Amino acid sequence: MKKTLSIIIIVLTIGIAKAESIFTAQYPDKIIYNGKEFDLNSNPLEPYFEKNPENRPEMVSTALWRGYVGHFEIIENELYLTDMKRPVGYRDDDGNFQEKWVSIYRMYFPRQEKVKIDWFTGILILPHGKMVQYVHQGYASTYSKYWLLEIENGKFIEARKYNNKEFVKFKKRQFEVFEKTEEYKKLYAELKENDEYNDDEFIKSFISDFVINYTTKFLTE
Repeated sequence: MKKTLSIIIIVLTIGIAKAESIFTAQYPDKIIYNGKEFDLNSNPLEPYFEKNPENRPEMVSTALWRGYVGHFEIIENELYLTDMKRPVGYRDDDGNFQEKWVSIYRMYFPRQEKVKIDWFTGILILPHGKMVQYVHQGYASTYSKYWLLEIENGKFIEARKYNNKEFVKFKKRQFEVFEKTEEYKKLYAELKENDEYNDDEFIKSFISDFVINYTTKFLTE
């Protein structure tokens, strides 16, 4: 546990995840792709809130550390934000506690019907199909199928569809290529410098597990 905590602290400094998201399963953002809504194991609004922390919604719970659920859509090959929601608790007529989701979108974008997410470059992960394994930790649960969408400055570049085994193989290939880059060497050095346990294999394994978070485009065919 101490080793894991030391890595989490490092991860926080480079903006990849939050401690709550690593330890607690999260409400995912949503995205409409090809006319169908999917859960989204990525958070395209986070670069905006990292640059504008004063605007960030308050944490709702450890299951929603970022304070909102973003609703996105690919429209004419562009990534747009169409809504933001958060749960609000209330008592019904019988005094029972209930929860409903309310839109907070207009609090942040009062004049725009939709917002192009042109600050986001990366690979969006859309899990779907049957849940293969539930893990009460961030977005760690695994599914039978995945869509991966490559986005560059808000522009849709390419989509790839994998089953669970193919997705695992893709991540392995992606890591093998990433491992040869200067970006990997820099990231590895930062993690190693701050890891009190100095465990090379653990750091390598950590980057491999989260390689899609660390790479911004498809590196392999």
